[in-house]
Amino acid sequence: MEGFSKLLTDRQSLEAANAVGKGLFPEHMGIVFTNVDPAHVEAEFEITPKHMAPNGFMHGGSVVALADSIAGFGSAINLPEGASGFTTIELKTNYLGSAREGVVKGIGTPVHLGKSTQVWDVEVKRASDDKIIALFRCTNMVLWPKT
Repeated sequence: MEGFSKLLTDRQSLEAANAVGKGLFPEHMGIVFTNVDPAHVEAEFEITPKHMAPNGFMHGGSVVALADSIAGFGSAINLPEGASGFTTIELKTNYLGSAREGVVKGIGTPVHLGKSTQVWDVEVKRASDDKIIALFRCTNMVLWPKT
């Protein structure tokens, strides 16, 4: 969780949130955080060929990448005092639509922020018409230092 240290220091800094993913998967996917608040995390990406499946629609993994990144950043900035990090233990996505072009955005909110688990919901939408294309739920386990 070394990369999250600056984000944890300034929990609402977009600069810190976007810097954490530099050179890593979020940057590769073009994910940009647009709101980082402990109760509300948003990010988006512009659809490019790397987000597409062979059938001409956006790949489902692109949607999960966006939603899981949002839930992960939300968990990171909501870790209980003394926790050392978190890891995903379950995720589920219901697809309701798709997109072929434009911007896709995700809006994440915490459902449960406990000492051992966190649960996050993320709505993924087409930015052009706000149509929900996926509903995502993620459970993250809070990690504690070994004693």
